[in-house]
Amino acid sequence: MSYLIAVSGKGGVGKTTISALLVNRLIATGHTPVLAVDADPNTCLDAVLGVQTAKTIGGVREEAREIAGKGMVSGISKQQLLEMKIAESMVEGDDFDLIAMGRPEGPGCYCYANNVLKSALNQIADSYPYVVLDNEAGLENLSRRIVHKVDLLVMVTDPSQRGFDTVRRLHALTGEMAIEYGKLALVVNRVRNERMPENAEKVMEAVNAKFLVGLPDDDQLGRFGEDGKNLLDLPELNPVCRKLDEFINQALN
Repeated sequence: MSYLIAVSGKGGVGKTTISALLVNRLIATGHTPVLAVDADPNTCLDAVLGVQTAKTIGGVREEAREIAGKGMVSGISKQQLLEMKIAESMVEGDDFDLIAMGRPEGPGCYCYANNVLKSALNQIADSYPYVVLDNEAGLENLSRRIVHKVDLLVMVTDPSQRGFDTVRRLHALTGEMAIEYGKLALVVNRVRNERMPENAEKVMEAVNAKFLVGLPDDDQLGRFGEDGKNLLDLPELNPVCRKLDEFINQALN
């Protein structure tokens, strides 16, 4: 049974960076293999993990539909064809694999792509002891039941009052949408001068989070982002890595 970590929050708070660093630290602490899931249609988790996504779920769905529509396949069902194409979209890294939702090709909503990703995850995830799901802003993917239940829901915010207000709203939405999760972590990203905002603990209590994690505004991590470097190469002595190691150790035990 996989341990599923879902990362959520408003746009621009560093969800993808933290998702990549969680993959980094899970690998570094021997919790492998990891399945990284890029459920954000903007598809940028691959870049920060040092790999390149050639195909996405949205893309292979259209490709499989076109092949089936032209009668170019025989001996297998449309669903089997789709499953084969999904397997081809997997990107293999060292101690992790990645699958990306991407954008649906052509007109229409994301509903079918979401359903395809849900089906793919149900088939694939059980092969991985740990899954990290990088969501789009908000809780859309979780509300659509891409996964049945999240073991650890990580809500990311910056240190601003607006960010904390968003966390409160997102937490209220989890109840309205009946999103199931085992543990909740409030991660405050880019904390300056190692000083957690005064209202952080109040928000932690308000949303009933089990963990409150402050990640420093780190120059080295910032340079990695500016230079487009692979975050798996961030040194383990980096202060953000050390904080996440402590968090993972607590969360998984």
